[in-house]
Amino acid sequence: MSDLMTKKRVRKAVLPVAGLGTRFLPATKAIPKEMLPLVDTPSIQLIVEECVAAGIEEIIFISARGKSAIEDHFDRAGELEALLERRGKTGDLALVRRPTEMARYVSVRQGEARGLGHAVLCARDAVGDEPFAVVLGDDLLDAEVSGVRQLIDVYEKTGTGVIALKEVPAGQEHMYGIADGERVGPRQLSVRKLIEKPAPGTAPSRLAIIGRYVLPPEIFPILAETKPGKGGEIQLTDGLATLCERHGLAGLEVEGTRHDVGDRAGYVVAMLHYALRRADIADEVRAGVTRLLAETAAKK
Repeated sequence: MSDLMTKKRVRKAVLPVAGLGTRFLPATKAIPKEMLPLVDTPSIQLIVEECVAAGIEEIIFISARGKSAIEDHFDRAGELEALLERRGKTGDLALVRRPTEMARYVSVRQGEARGLGHAVLCARDAVGDEPFAVVLGDDLLDAEVSGVRQLIDVYEKTGTGVIALKEVPAGQEHMYGIADGERVGPRQLSVRKLIEKPAPGTAPSRLAIIGRYVLPPEIFPILAETKPGKGGEIQLTDGLATLCERHGLAGLEVEGTRHDVGDRAGYVVAMLHYALRRADIADEVRAGVTRLLAETAAKK
């Protein structure tokens, strides 16, 4: 364990939500992609719920122009709440109030799109001198134990930063940041190096970094000195590579079902996944999907 790193409790999570969501146009012309629902719950709320289940107390949104709907969702809606209360709709009232009561919320503007590393650096003052989680909204993780909690457990044992890993199919390594290192447990890796989107056929492993991190405050000065990389942006992976060299870094193959809701097909699959978990609509959805598949097969 690095003697620079303190074993403070992880209380804060940084959620970068400044992206434009162009893969979901025209829907995201006026609606933040993070507010697109999985059945009736915005995907960003599922992310916050995962953080809260891990013991996170404060959510720091790294936001941008046009993202006020996210802030509104986690704020009180006095007129709507009063209307629901007058009409005796206690169930709906509880659903509306729940996001506002889960955690404390802070919003920090990222003035220009300079990459994920820069987005995390924007949280420096809000985080302060303590460890924190970073959770990306494109990755949903449905797990018995919160994905963020799984990483915090490793951080509390090692005192070093921790990244979430998932094995990806052969041939897809070039689409991800890839980790290489030494196995130190059934799902745990002592990271040796990180490569951002390696050229096809050059990846040292199939262990891809997915959107969950627990990082020490030492990452901030590292990101401040990190030069722009691919695409002219400050890459978080480059900062993590330096953190790994100076202080060590752990990797954990997280348990749970991952959905890439930043991808249109992945979003549809996630919608079905969460719909089928809902007792109130699962049977109807299952029957509808079965019917559609049968109709599609019959047309071939």
